[in-house]
Amino acid sequence: MSTSERTGPVLAPGEKIFEYNGGRVVYEILGDKGNFIALTPGGRFSKDIPGLRPLAEALVDGGYRVLLWDRPNCGKSDVQFYGKSESHMRAETLHALITGLDIGPCFILGGSGGARDSMLTTMLYPEIVRKLVVWNIVGGVYGSFVLGGHYVVPSILAARGAGMEGVIHVAEWKERIAANPDNEARLRALDVDAFLKVMLRWLNAYVPKPGQTIPGVEDEMFDNITVPTLIIRGGENDWDHPKRTSLEVHCLIKGSTLIDPPWPEDAWERAGEKFAASGGKNFCLFDTWVQAAPAILKFLDG
Repeated sequence: MSTSERTGPVLAPGEKIFEYNGGRVVYEILGDKGNFIALTPGGRFSKDIPGLRPLAEALVDGGYRVLLWDRPNCGKSDVQFYGKSESHMRAETLHALITGLDIGPCFILGGSGGARDSMLTTMLYPEIVRKLVVWNIVGGVYGSFVLGGHYVVPSILAARGAGMEGVIHVAEWKERIAANPDNEARLRALDVDAFLKVMLRWLNAYVPKPGQTIPGVEDEMFDNITVPTLIIRGGENDWDHPKRTSLEVHCLIKGSTLIDPPWPEDAWERAGEKFAASGGKNFCLFDTWVQAAPAILKFLDG
């Protein structure tokens, strides 16, 4: 069935749909020559989140093609709920996307939650990865609890209080329905008990545990990362992406390269203040990411 014959998200020029595990993933490829980069943002943000595309375009200018994708539960893609954690689901989906498009092995890049997704993809599917680049790595008690509280707990409370009817009114899922109207039917069709089981499993991934430097991933999994890896250190006082976590990841990935951030040490805190001052209307948390392009290109070209 062609895209024009199906319901769901309205695609912008250049966007395409890839189907995996019963769900649709919206993606696009920037550039027309060079090796492929898979670039993943953080949170449940879409590929169109402010700050991501300038970095992608800088990498294209550097001679690469860049895959941008809306992960399941992000942007225009279908909602899906399976896997040990949401990042495990994303890693599986990225593997399917890269192999399905026949663009691997490629360079895997990601920031914040996208860093965790990228590391997990490299751990589980090393055969599709040339090099790995990560920054703004989430870790620590505060950073992990914030993610669980923001991305999982509201859905649990809604489901327990009003079933799946309640879930579709959670702000997070209202946004996914607005971007892809089919997501309302997908959410309504879920068994509430099965949904809650997945949510509890995903929440548990964000509970800090000994031997898990990044949420939901055992430290021994880092032994599977053998490709050249660049880590951009977390800011000195960044509670969400602690300096300590990036240093620990550097220790866990043998032979990895750690560099200081190309943006100011307090970039995340100042961006957070600016975002809050706008009443949450002007997203700017990723605006500094483009400043990493020169260091990333130097590493990829090397």
